[in-house]
Amino acid sequence: MSEKQTVEMTAAELDEYNKFKEEKAKKEAEKQAAEQRKAYRQMVDDEIEASMPVLQALSSDIKDKKNNILDNFKAILEMKNELMMTKDGQFSHTFTNSKGTKRITLGVYTLDNYTDTVENGIAMVREYIESLATDDKTRMLVDSVLRLLSRDAKGTLKASRVMQLRKIANDSGNARFLEGVKIIEESYNPTPSRQFIRAEIKDENGAWKSVPLGMTES
Repeated sequence: MSEKQTVEMTAAELDEYNKFKEEKAKKEAEKQAAEQRKAYRQMVDDEIEASMPVLQALSSDIKDKKNNILDNFKAILEMKNELMMTKDGQFSHTFTNSKGTKRITLGVYTLDNYTDTVENGIAMVREYIESLATDDKTRMLVDSVLRLLSRDAKGTLKASRVMQLRKIANDSGNARFLEGVKIIEESYNPTPSRQFIRAEIKDENGAWKSVPLGMTES
């Protein structure tokens, strides 16, 4: 067992010694933190390498099963059109089992789009609406209606706003206004985006509950 020794120091020497200990402790802490960051990065790299093949296989499996379901329903869709004597122009179809406890919806997400004739309809609507602005009060009302004709960041007129415009036009009964809205509606030419499948099951309370089909759903 080593013997304890007493070392005499001046105040200046003690201060210098304490600073030396602090600096040494700081360097050791920095070294430990650097090692921990290195270990963390290695853990991330290892887990990504292990998880990516699993996720890629899962993605491929989901894609294959989705395509199989869509292919299986093609014959049903064709029969539906024959039985109903309709031409398929729908963007989604919902099929429910006979017990009314399960249903599957197949569809295509769409992006709002219009043919060039939409500009004629917008001009007619603007012409009529702006003619109503006779004072500050009516001008505020006109501005609120014209906002329904404003476009989003991509320069697209939102179909949901056109529906609101249709209600206002119906309430007004003005032929010019109604004709303009009609032209806008007839110009609607949505662009198909991507296909989707939605599955739902009715719970014991009679409410429809979605079957999670995406990585972000639970």
